[in-house]
Amino acid sequence: RLFSLERQLKRVADLLVSVVLLALTAPLLILAMFLIWLEDRGPVFYFQQRSGWLGRCFEVYKLRTMKVSPQNAKAVWTVPGDSRITRVGSWLRRLRIDELPQLVNVLKGDMSLIGPRPERPELERELEERIPHYRKRHWMRPGLSGWAQVSAPYASSIEESDLKLSYDLFYIKNFNTWLDVSIAIRTIKIILKAAGR
Repeated sequence: RLFSLERQLKRVADLLVSVVLLALTAPLLILAMFLIWLEDRGPVFYFQQRSGWLGRCFEVYKLRTMKVSPQNAKAVWTVPGDSRITRVGSWLRRLRIDELPQLVNVLKGDMSLIGPRPERPELERELEERIPHYRKRHWMRPGLSGWAQVSAPYASSIEESDLKLSYDLFYIKNFNTWLDVSIAIRTIKIILKAAGR
């Protein structure tokens, strides 16, 4: 139902909320950018290819939370205590501040506020081979937060990705405005608890 009323309302809400959030968090973003630069004088932003709606790739925007790595570095999952994460980056990730630039992705239409989290194409190739129905998560725009993010632990393996897929497919099948509102409220609670990773 690509052109259903709820889908259209979701897009309007994405645009309005993203503009408001960007305006409200602008001072926080500027402070975070300064702290990132101050720690190692490296780039402030991090750009990465992700798989989006219907499997189309797009460039996701984030604040850099890891040490600068070579462009040809192999894609690997982040694990607890990952040595690549900087001191400033650790706090940005816990408070989910590093995700704020993705509001620009939402405005561009690459993402939604709520939906399955976009994954790196390199990692998805293996996931698609080993997990049945994995590509069905591309039936909705990827989101800043999602049902899997507020219901399951961080995925850093095939088995955990399989579990998260079940939540993503539940969301796609049962999507409605009230489910989105519920996810948004639970996301805010996670942010206030500094429970990001």
